[in-house]
Amino acid sequence: MGGSCAQRRPAGRLQVLFPFLLPLFYSALCEPIRYSIPEELAKGSVVGNLAKDLGLSVLDVSARKLRVSTEKLLFNVDAESGDLLVKDRIDREQICKERRRCELQLEAVVENPLNIFHIIVVVEDINDHAPQFHKDEINLEISESVSEGARISLDPATDPDINMNSVKDYQINPNPYFSLMIRVNSDGGKYPELSLEKLLDREEQRSHRLILTALDGGDPPRSATTRIEIFVRDANDNFPVFSKDEYRVSVSENLPPGSSVLQVTATDKDEGVNAEVNYYFRSTAQSTRHMFSLDEKTGMIKNNQSLDFEDTERYTMEVEARDGGGLSTQCKVIIEILDENDNNPEIIITSLSDEILEDTLPGMVVVLFKTRDKDFGENGEVVCNIRRDIPFKIYSSSKNYYKLVTYGPLDREQTPEYNVTITATDRGKPPLSSSTTITLHITDVNDNAPAFHQASYVVHVAENN
Repeated sequence: MGGSCAQRRPAGRLQVLFPFLLPLFYSALCEPIRYSIPEELAKGSVVGNLAKDLGLSVLDVSARKLRVSTEKLLFNVDAESGDLLVKDRIDREQICKERRRCELQLEAVVENPLNIFHIIVVVEDINDHAPQFHKDEINLEISESVSEGARISLDPATDPDINMNSVKDYQINPNPYFSLMIRVNSDGGKYPELSLEKLLDREEQRSHRLILTALDGGDPPRSATTRIEIFVRDANDNFPVFSKDEYRVSVSENLPPGSSVLQVTATDKDEGVNAEVNYYFRSTAQSTRHMFSLDEKTGMIKNNQSLDFEDTERYTMEVEARDGGGLSTQCKVIIEILDENDNNPEIIITSLSDEILEDTLPGMVVVLFKTRDKDFGENGEVVCNIRRDIPFKIYSSSKNYYKLVTYGPLDREQTPEYNVTITATDRGKPPLSSSTTITLHITDVNDNAPAFHQASYVVHVAENN
């Protein structure tokens, strides 16, 4: 699997006329090598033969010091076979959280000549989690005046797995009063609802007990159960109604803690206690509940903590409006976080040549580095530069990868070393920047012949010495 940059060489004329420019554009011309593995592979498992996919022989693996670099040391290269191996536990849910596509970015580095290749490892989900309900028991109160066909929303089960391995179906035990319906939201999430099939009579039966089962789509499927306790109450025949089925708002990540974000409102046509509506979070992750608070009386949602676009771009929650008679309805709330330029760009050195011969021709790659800015859009676009009065120049090799190359003649006798300061600046308003300084040592070559201080010497010697 994967493509080989080593197999894509420019045609004859480019090699003859511009051999010194080839390292500058080599990586930019290459498509990344792609591998696909399931999560939780055992340590030492083979991802693929990286040396073969790069067009390298087994001898080249050690001779050219083939290695991979990544911020999380999850992989390494076998020095004998050139295989890319799993080095540490790979848990898709831990690494990629709720993202549907989980891709790990690696760089393969070789020397003699120095070059870098991009690798993408796609981590596929396995059914390693069972569904889980938030509570072991769900308590409901339903009025005996509720008509047939009424639906009662239930707390869904959660499963950190994705696609087929996530929650796919719900079941309840057979009974004459209730059937189970599945509601599918716009985001594909499935929520169980009880449908009333027969009118309730509190005098005949005061409570009902059901077992709700959630199953995922794995083979074999994994499941979880919760008990449902339904208490029958008298007289409340109108459900609360939200002004919207879905509320959506966008706020800046710089919004101070304690600020009002959004207010939901629901009304109930009943009178007295049965018309008093309170608001509660439902089907909402604990991390979201810690981030936001909901006023039970007014429906006002506020942020408890500072927001961070780089951590979470969007929060989704369900709010329940429940009247004094126990009837409830739900709405969906989506809070989108807008990015601000609050992160300085970073410079990461991936490879550095400590010593450079003073007779090195222009175009020699001496440093490979990349930039990273956690911000989004123009706030995350980075430009790099150095001083113009030194014999070095920066070239962009691909999206956020750069090469520092020799650009002019070097003379150790004049300048034995250079302190090169690389400055990375983003395109935010106002822009943010950061710098790093590297020291490049110039190595001597025998380019100077011995020389006398003068062309001839005259000495007078007395004859009687």
